[in-house]
Amino acid sequence: MDLSIIVPLYNEQESLSELVSWIGKVIKNKYETEVILLDDGSYDGSWEEIERLKEVYPFVKGIRFRRNYGKSAALNVGFARAKGKVVVTMDADLQDSPEEIPELVEMIRSGKYDLVSGWKKDRKDPITKTIPTKIYNWATRMATGIKLHDFNCGLKAYRCEVIKSIEVYGEMHRYIPVMAKWAGFKRIGEKVVAHQKRKYGRTKFGIERFINGFLDLLSITFVTRFGRKPMHLFGLLGTLLFLMGFVIATYLAYAKFFWLEYRMTERPLFFFGLLAMILGTQLFLTGFLAELVSRNSPDRNKYLIEKTTEEHWQKSSY
Repeated sequence: MDLSIIVPLYNEQESLSELVSWIGKVIKNKYETEVILLDDGSYDGSWEEIERLKEVYPFVKGIRFRRNYGKSAALNVGFARAKGKVVVTMDADLQDSPEEIPELVEMIRSGKYDLVSGWKKDRKDPITKTIPTKIYNWATRMATGIKLHDFNCGLKAYRCEVIKSIEVYGEMHRYIPVMAKWAGFKRIGEKVVAHQKRKYGRTKFGIERFINGFLDLLSITFVTRFGRKPMHLFGLLGTLLFLMGFVIATYLAYAKFFWLEYRMTERPLFFFGLLAMILGTQLFLTGFLAELVSRNSPDRNKYLIEKTTEEHWQKSSY
């Protein structure tokens, strides 16, 4: 199949008919396409609309969750079932334009990119949404080194190999470019895309998603850099703290025996040194235990392999 379009949705009944019709006009006679609509536990009749659209448009496929699991879960299920050589994701609220799909597909087909992310340069959202997003995007660029303006844009295109090599969970859909880079897909591009005002319903964005975004950024940064070698982080920090505390303790002991300073236990420096040694020991032990867990993980020796010279060798992973 040429193209898979994955559309996660939650309570978007009013926009579905217009969206699918619009996609149908754009892809008509261009690609062998499937459109996977993932109903993330909607309660507004979205599933009934998907079933109706399935009868009208043969390329429509529907998946319904029993409850609301979140966008990452919907994307992960969609990625697992996608059959297209190129995979495009987009939101169901009509703010992403299907007119962008052909150019995104051709950017992937050109062989220059593994992943192309949309950039909503002229964004039609309220300032309460745009300002936090700008802060979030800046922090993500600084932390990951990936030069994208809009990590959270729902409109993205991927080579099939990319989405089959990553696992999206929690709220990690924001960091798919980061996970793709970690998996070895470094050709990440960007395209300015049109953005419309929301036509139906209301936004699902809230302050909790902004907070969770930064917590997830810390998680993904740790996992990508130290997931297989946690001792390199915890062991280093623990050793530095312990040595700092040891130097302080040595200085205070010298002061006691040679300068006859008998009140050293009343000095704040004594408690700081003691605290540093205790925290250093705890961090070192944390790294040691995390290393044991990592070493016994079933995926500890799983590596993505792109090509081999022997056809009978497994090419996916080892």
